[in-house]
Amino acid sequence: MTAQATRLGEFGTATLHESGATPLPPQLRPLDPAWRICGYAFTVRLTPGNNIWLHRALYAAAPGDVLVASTGGAFEFGYWGDILTSAALARRLGGLVLDGCVRDSAELLQLGFPVFSRGLCVRGTGKDTTGGDLDADITLGSVVVRPGDLVVGDADGVVVSPREDAAVVGERAARREDKEASVRRRIAAGDSTLDIYGF
Repeated sequence: MTAQATRLGEFGTATLHESGATPLPPQLRPLDPAWRICGYAFTVRLTPGNNIWLHRALYAAAPGDVLVASTGGAFEFGYWGDILTSAALARRLGGLVLDGCVRDSAELLQLGFPVFSRGLCVRGTGKDTTGGDLDADITLGSVVVRPGDLVVGDADGVVVSPREDAAVVGERAARREDKEASVRRRIAAGDSTLDIYGF
């Protein structure tokens, strides 16, 4: 990962959004609030109710990549579990953002691979190979995610940014952090938010 990409991982997703990154659907949350992700998107288009393309993605993605998978709106399946997590760890991937559900939550928490999803569902998946794709533009909610986009996730959610915008987003985020640190100092000194912001 480039230094610019690594820098984005230093900021929270709310700061990055306010600095130009695009938020993914707010339902996409980490199984463990302590988990964070930062990496380049390796995109996966799943056939609704099937997860064979996640198996394929594991061996097509590069170490450090974040798998970002769409499900065609078929959210209520357990597309990912402990076996895929074990394989992702062996492949040294950076995380998963899945617009659907996962299962084997106790094992996933123990393994520690950062998974962001819509929730939990025990319903299993099929292995239909038609209609899926790897490393192509996908849509999550109303957001188009492109291969190689920068993906950052934390307890607040997930944001994406084109790789070419990383430097600008990072600079804006750093300025925002400095400004907010100044605001906190003024509050500690007795100023009100009404005065600080001119409300």
